[in-house]
Order: sequence, then C-alpha cells, then structure tokens
Amino acid sequence: MADMTTASNFIYNTIEEDKRAGKYPDGIHTRFPPEPNGYLHIGHAKSICLNFGTAEKYAGLCNLRFDDTNPVKEDVEYVDSIQEDIKWLGFSWGDRRYYASDYFEKLYEYACTLIEKGLAYVDDLTADEIRAYRGTLTEPGKESPCRGRSSEESLALFRRMRAGEFPDGSHVLRAKIDMASPNITMRDPVIYRIAHTEHHRTGTAWCIYPMYDFAHPLSDAIENITHSLCTLEFEDHRPFYDWLLEALGFDSNTRPRQIEFARLNVTNTITSKRKLRQLVEEGHVRGWDDPRMPTISGLRRRGYTPAAIRDFCERIGVAKANSTVDVAMLEHCVREDLNEHAGRVMAVLHPLKIVLTNYPEGQTEELLAENHPTRGGHRYVPFSRELYIEREDFMEDPPKKFFRLRPGGEVRLKHAYIIKCEEVVKDAAGEVVELRCTYDAESKSGGAAAGRKVKGTLHWVSAGEALDAEVRLYDYLLKTEEESEPAGDFIASLNPRSLEVIENAKIEPSVARTAQGTHYQFLRTGYFVVDKDTEKGRLVFNRVVGLKDSWGKAKG
Repeated sequence: MADMTTASNFIYNTIEEDKRAGKYPDGIHTRFPPEPNGYLHIGHAKSICLNFGTAEKYAGLCNLRFDDTNPVKEDVEYVDSIQEDIKWLGFSWGDRRYYASDYFEKLYEYACTLIEKGLAYVDDLTADEIRAYRGTLTEPGKESPCRGRSSEESLALFRRMRAGEFPDGSHVLRAKIDMASPNITMRDPVIYRIAHTEHHRTGTAWCIYPMYDFAHPLSDAIENITHSLCTLEFEDHRPFYDWLLEALGFDSNTRPRQIEFARLNVTNTITSKRKLRQLVEEGHVRGWDDPRMPTISGLRRRGYTPAAIRDFCERIGVAKANSTVDVAMLEHCVREDLNEHAGRVMAVLHPLKIVLTNYPEGQTEELLAENHPTRGGHRYVPFSRELYIEREDFMEDPPKKFFRLRPGGEVRLKHAYIIKCEEVVKDAAGEVVELRCTYDAESKSGGAAAGRKVKGTLHWVSAGEALDAEVRLYDYLLKTEEESEPAGDFIASLNPRSLEVIENAKIEPSVARTAQGTHYQFLRTGYFVVDKDTEKGRLVFNRVVGLKDSWGKAKG
C-alpha cells in the first residue's frame, strides 16, 4: 500500500515553503471539520486522510472539530457516527475534539468587535431582498439601506438579537466589505442570523448562530490551526477567510492559511449530503449504512476495509482541479487488500443437487483444503454422497470450450475427486433438478493417483453438512457511469437492480462460528463479508466485490 506520509503534493510543497519562510514556529496543526448534519461518505475519507496524514507527515497535530453552527439540521447521531468512522479509518484526534459551539461566546465577542470597528452592521432586509441586492457575476450589488447604521445602533440591535427580542428572519448581522466586489462572497456576507431552535449541545442558551464562513476561520484561529485544508468549492470564500482574520488582528505569521484541493467525485456514486439524506428518508435504501451507500458506514458494512480506502485516497492523489475517478479503481484497492487477507471457502449460491451413485451411502469423509494460497493454513471440509454445485456449472447442450459439467462429461471437484455426469433428472416442467454422477475413487486431490487431468474444476458443498445462508449481491446505485451527480431528478437514475437477495445459498460448515465483519473469498465467485444481520442459525453475507478487476487489468 502507498505511504500517505511520503507522497508529495502541492499542499505539502506549500507547507514546506511556509516553514522555510519562518512561519508557524510551533509546528504544523491541521483539523478535520465536519458539519454534524449527515453521515460521512467516500469524499470525506479523502479529506480525513489528507488532514490526519499531513499532521502525521510533519509530526504535527490534527483536531477533530464539529462545525455545529446550524442546529436545524444537526443531530447527536451524526456526531457519534462521524467519530466512529474516523476511528475505523485508523486515525485519532487524541484529546483534541472540539465544537464550534465551544466558541459561541468568543465568536459573539468577535462579531461585536467588528461592529465597533465599523466593519459589520445589523440589516433588516429579508433573505430574498439580500439576495436581490447582492447583484450578479456581471453586475455589482446594491447597498442595503441599513448599511449606514452607526456602530452604536448596530451593536444595540445585535445585543437585542441575542436576547431573543426578534423573530427568525427579521434581522441579520452582515460584514461591511464591498458591494461592488467581483467576488460575490465579499459583498457584505451575512455572518449571524436568528434561529429560535434548540442546539444539540447548548440547548436554548442561544437564539443567534454564526454562519459557517464566519465561525470556520475564527475556530481555526482559536485552535492555532496552521493550514486549513478545504475542498475547491471554498476557493471563492478564501478572500473572506483572510479578510476576517486580518480585520480582527491575527498575526499573519501564525494565523491559519486556507488551501483548497479538488473534492473526490467517483463514477456511479452520489456524494451530495442532500441526495443521500433523500435516499434514506424516502426509503430507496435501508438506512445510512446500507451497503449500496457511499457513506463510510455503508462501505464498512459492505465489507470495504480501512486499508483499502486509505490506499485508494493515496493513489488518487491531491489535485487542484476537480475530476471524476472510476469507481473500478476503488474496487481494485479493495480487491487487492482482500486477496491478501481473506480466507478461502466454498459456497454455492444457486444450488443444483448431485448424487454420487457409486459413493457409499451414509459415509462422510473430511478432505483437507487450504485456507489461503500464500498465507497458508488448512481446514477440513466434509464430502459425502450428496453434494451441491452451482446451477450455472452444468449445461445439457453446452457450447464449445465449456469446461464445466455436461452429460457424459467429467470435472474435478476442488480439493476432492473427479466426477462424471451419468444421468440428468428433471421435474414435470422440464427443469433440471438433480444430476446423478459417479466418482473416481482413485482421483482424490492430493492423493497418490490424482494425476489424471480434466479441464474443469468446480467448487461444491456437501448437502448434509452445508449451512444455509442469505447472500446479498450489490450493484451500483446509479445506472450511469458518466456522472457522479446526475442533474435533475436523480431518483430516475437509480439502478432498480442494485440489490439481489439469494435466500437459499449453501456454504461449507467451517464458517459456522464466524464473527460479524469476517471476510472470505467464495471460490470462483467473489469476496464476501459476514453482515450484522447474521443470527444464530442464519448466516447473512454481503458481496464486497467480484473477482474480476477491470481497472487493474486496464492499468496493467
């Protein structure tokens, strides 16, 4: 796996330039600042790896800070899930878990300072009016009639806003910058609004809340963050970030520096929090941890590994321009990791019964099978007169080069014997329900007389000892490969075959006491993981990825 602490990128180059210039003498300090208004997804994994990895590279620190400035959309459930996801990915914030709400009093004081300096004012315009006054990309904005308010009047109004004297939407606090700026973000942005909503941490102590663009840079500064790594959509917000810290007198040699990098877009994948929430709330998926979801909790339940996700984030690198990564590359990283670590077992998803007519009735023998081709280890699998093979491994009238079982044909059973199909049994509808075969007792795999060669090798399970299992096969949520975020009604782009449930699969008994989250390669089928729905007597497996690797082959 690539080493995320050594690979170079433009962010590391910038940090090294700052260090050579004598900035940040106390060391490098980053932060991961999620808003607790949803579950983290694969795009956030890139930011987590970058922020924690940057701190690790420079022997610095990385904080976890919840930017909880919008109580309408936030919930403790999201706070808990975010912490679980970061730990699962293998990172630690130590004792440095913070919340923007920790600083509400300090942020309020900073806002008062801006007002006193004549750099902020209370505005009475409605949200629609502010939007209309803001102008366009080609036309300058228009100043609010309230822009000329004295500092004294604005400060008094702001204090009354805090005291709860005004209803939602009646007043806002705006920074006073430049309504003619070519950057719309600098046209007197709103920095506080009224919201009579209970906060998940502060309760009803506050009824005014800072806007993200105001709270974020100041929280960075309070925590002595040196480099604030943001996705590219915040590039237009950087001038306000810098203006605010300059206006409040933070030292340019030690105050945080915002650097933007390209967000992660992946084919066939939705990464909009709003759209992911819609999928959950409208019942298109079974929750935030549905294995079809690109949330970290969904990927974890699907069976993706932390090492594979970190490897993927390292391979895609850090760029300045947005682009879309083929989801096959993520699957390739998962497949590489599981190929190295997952034990091998035999499972039959669509069983077809075989009866070995010349095998002794009532006899069962234990055959030796390897657990992994390179890591070693062995187990015993039962073999008996009645077996199951995959239904697709038999054809009555096969095409040329079909090296599986056919009438009169021979195949080897993995770890076992060569068998020959002697008779095909069908039901009244003409469907094949059983194959009657003979086995070559001298062809036992690994035995002294095992040298006879046949072209096909099949996996199988013993009918009497096999365990019943539910197997869930997942496909992409989005049908399209060209877009990660389809325009318009994205529900119409959902794949109606994104989940197939097989209820009567059969699996060898060696997995009977397996733990939730254990990975296996089902021979000739794919990589699977034990799902949390597994109960005593009822195994449930999720397919993680198949065995085929289109990205790996394409890239050599």
